[in-house]
Amino acid sequence: MSTHPRDDAAADERTTEPEQLGRHWSAASAPPEGRRWGLIIAAMLLAVVVGIGGLSIFKLQQNLVTSPLNLGQEEAEDSGATDILILGSDTRAGEGNSRYGEVEEGNGGGKTDVMMLAHISEDREDVTVVSFPRDLMVEIPECTDPESGKTYPAQDSAMLNSAGENGGPGCTVAAINELTGLSIDHFMLADFDAVTELSRSVGGVEVCVNHEVEDPKSGLELPAGTSTVEGEQALAFLRSRAAFGDGGDESRIRSQQQFMSSLARKLKAEGTLSNIPALYDIADVMTQNLHVDQELGNVTRIVGLAGELADVDLSRVVFVSVPSEVYPEDPNRLQLDEKPAEELFEVLRQDGSLTEDGQPEASSSPSASSGASATATAAPTGNATAEPTGAAFSPDTVPVTVNNASGAEDRDQELVDRLGEVGYDLAELGEQSEEDLPGTQLHYAMGWQGAAEQVADELGIPESQIAPGDDLLSGLSLTVGEDFAQGETMDVDAEVPDEYSGQTAEQFTCQQ
Repeated sequence: MSTHPRDDAAADERTTEPEQLGRHWSAASAPPEGRRWGLIIAAMLLAVVVGIGGLSIFKLQQNLVTSPLNLGQEEAEDSGATDILILGSDTRAGEGNSRYGEVEEGNGGGKTDVMMLAHISEDREDVTVVSFPRDLMVEIPECTDPESGKTYPAQDSAMLNSAGENGGPGCTVAAINELTGLSIDHFMLADFDAVTELSRSVGGVEVCVNHEVEDPKSGLELPAGTSTVEGEQALAFLRSRAAFGDGGDESRIRSQQQFMSSLARKLKAEGTLSNIPALYDIADVMTQNLHVDQELGNVTRIVGLAGELADVDLSRVVFVSVPSEVYPEDPNRLQLDEKPAEELFEVLRQDGSLTEDGQPEASSSPSASSGASATATAAPTGNATAEPTGAAFSPDTVPVTVNNASGAEDRDQELVDRLGEVGYDLAELGEQSEEDLPGTQLHYAMGWQGAAEQVADELGIPESQIAPGDDLLSGLSLTVGEDFAQGETMDVDAEVPDEYSGQTAEQFTCQQ
């Protein structure tokens, strides 16, 4: 899978912010920057709504707005699993949302700014959440607007996020059905007030960054280390483009995955599922910000589904991005990376697991591991481009700085010695962190990705805890967290296979 950074002009032209959804689906605009708030609904669906049965169901029912599920003609055979499409639109009409920009007239249903498919296995033991880039070029099927009766012709190639303009969320459902070969059972569409209000209702969500952040465009301000964000800061963390990595989709998706995983862990750890008043508050806010398909418009259906998910092990909740690559006709667009994307879709169609033995169950020919090959290559210069995945580095050419944030005394020295034993002679002590971090992070400078993958393979560090470093980094920087306070390799119960970018809800990650 690949992503591509955008220059500021291109990004500003293409990036949008959501408006009020649900009751105001037909109002629209072209906002300047996207809000990835739809993801909070996915996390809530995993663990929150169970328990609201009997709690003023009528009031919650009245909050919901519904529309038809699928505006296309074709549906795949039902597999027994449940597939829910979580959506967010760039429209921002309505009370509470106008503060994020002005409403413009005449843009139909608005483009879909967030698209995540939550696949819930038939046995309710696995949940796989797949993120789709909004600029993914796909076929859009013919769709008929259920309100106006207008029919929109099929398109051979268009941005996936434009499907919502062709009559609403049901056309996005039809497009993703066609793309994946799945038959989506439900959709959930929410406005960005869901992030501010729901993050407040759960008392904030813990996030982690490896450097101080001040992003004037999003308003995000965070110290290095862990922080609890809620309200506007939660929204800023999810929408910030400039604060992390290269400013492209990969870094922003990492923020989404970190936030969702942290939220799921918090709800489990704090016993929210047994706190009836808290559950009702969350459900009330949630349903006020939801636009759903007609079947899911029955609150008892949401309650029943969420109840089935209450005991899902966090190590079996996986967040991944659909494998993609640069679209040849426009470097500011993406297309499917066909082979790994089809393997992923086949796993979902066969109701398989991405965490079973660390490999997709349904894939007959999984991609090769990103581990080192047998042939060593020279170390890159400071201006080198990234080595291809799988290229090996001679260990004695790889500089590794080891920083201790594990809470275990001399843990950094232990790992410097461990790396030295296998040939990493340039491994050296870094800083002793003033604050312990829950999760280990391995960052690499430009040109050193292959070396990072080798070190990660040696120490058992999951792919989700490897990330590009900032411009000042030279070589590799290993920050050892509490999850690696002892032992020669990390003990990870389950992780996402190397051919996919993502993490499980159990894994702790830090943004760079």
